[in-house]
Amino acid sequence: MQEIDLDLIKKYDRPGPRYTSYPTAPHFNEQFTHENFLDEVIKTNYGNNLPDLSLYYHLPFCDTLCYFCGCNMLVTRNRERIKEYIKYLKKEIDLIRTYILPDRKVSQLQWGGGTPTHLLPGEISDLIAYINKNFEFKEDAENGCEIDPRELTKEHLSALRNGGFNRISMGVQDFNEKTQKAVNRIQPEDITRQAVAWVRELGFNSINLDLMYGLPFQTIESFASTLDKVIDISPDRIAVFNFAHLPWLKKHMALIHAEDLPSPEEKLELLKMTIEKLTSAGYVFIGMDHFAKPEDELAVAQREKKLYRNFQGYSAKAGTDLYAMGVTSISQLHRIYAQNYKTEKEYFSALDNETIPVMKGYLLSDDDILRREVISQLMCNFELDIPEIEKEFKINFKEYFKTALINLEEMVKDNLVEISDSKITIKGMGKLLIRNAAINFDGYIERQQDNARYSRTV
Repeated sequence: MQEIDLDLIKKYDRPGPRYTSYPTAPHFNEQFTHENFLDEVIKTNYGNNLPDLSLYYHLPFCDTLCYFCGCNMLVTRNRERIKEYIKYLKKEIDLIRTYILPDRKVSQLQWGGGTPTHLLPGEISDLIAYINKNFEFKEDAENGCEIDPRELTKEHLSALRNGGFNRISMGVQDFNEKTQKAVNRIQPEDITRQAVAWVRELGFNSINLDLMYGLPFQTIESFASTLDKVIDISPDRIAVFNFAHLPWLKKHMALIHAEDLPSPEEKLELLKMTIEKLTSAGYVFIGMDHFAKPEDELAVAQREKKLYRNFQGYSAKAGTDLYAMGVTSISQLHRIYAQNYKTEKEYFSALDNETIPVMKGYLLSDDDILRREVISQLMCNFELDIPEIEKEFKINFKEYFKTALINLEEMVKDNLVEISDSKITIKGMGKLLIRNAAINFDGYIERQQDNARYSRTV
């Protein structure tokens, strides 16, 4: 069991990036255009051992609004609007496909939202067929989809499974009825258990359940009950997210009353209890918000120092070129990030003009690529091989990162980090505070060029 020291958590609790990318999304700019994106796409087609492809499709539609939601989503029951969106998604597939070598294969596919299963089963099958017509998949491809048990039928899951999907992720947040009502997500336990049973019956390889702490009316006792039920369901992976109440950014969050939320101290107690309970039940703490069974691919990849992290979260498929399609989605190639337009109108207009719908992005410098690799290794493996970095990037590590190493001294004193001539190792509680370690290698924060507002690190 991972024991949690609340005093250390309080000491290091501060705002900081989640490092799904480096540089982080607030640094993306509109000077980056679709031409910059295409230049990099073409470059990725040349050389030896070309990276596999990772595909992400953003399906933003939902049936109802969850008040805690921070995603880019659209509540609609207008089937014609959904059909039009899928039509344009196919246009984007056609456009992207023309620039990528046809023999490059897909090792990872993810549908996110919104709620991809807000599509009808026939629409799911149709879109899968279109993707499969345009891209060739590797036999061991990791194909995942987010689902919502509340409007799910077995036919939805059959359409996904028949189309090659082998991983499912679904939101639970909390089984407590009072909390569910306060966040406008009524999802009885039996609906979740039915969805899990269907997923297992249809032969999917992996199930992830999402939980959230810090929601209205949560207590240690109520959330412990939810955790016990989730442990009994026994998913392969569990993600436990920290709810950040940001009504100034997401207006609908104002429908959650601040006085109903746990205090900061209560949230830390919820976090402590969650980690201790899940690790006692045999789950491995992967990092950030994620837990997995020891035999799960994520846990194995972490042990083998092969874990990877991008906008889709943690993955065992490292080093892919990520092509993300749909509104607001973010692609990631070797030297660039490219984000699509956020509104349907702008997205459709760009595609009508046969233009990749890039709204903004970022071209990475050599320094960015070095720092991204250092941060990624720490975030994924809790360890950094210093000679390996020096060899790959032709630097003197201790000179290049002199400021970072000085700033890490406090975490070393608190027995959270260990630094030798050859390694930086994250220890014990330091794994929970990994964002605090990674932030020391962020050049934009070091140079005080980062004014973005971030969530708390724990």
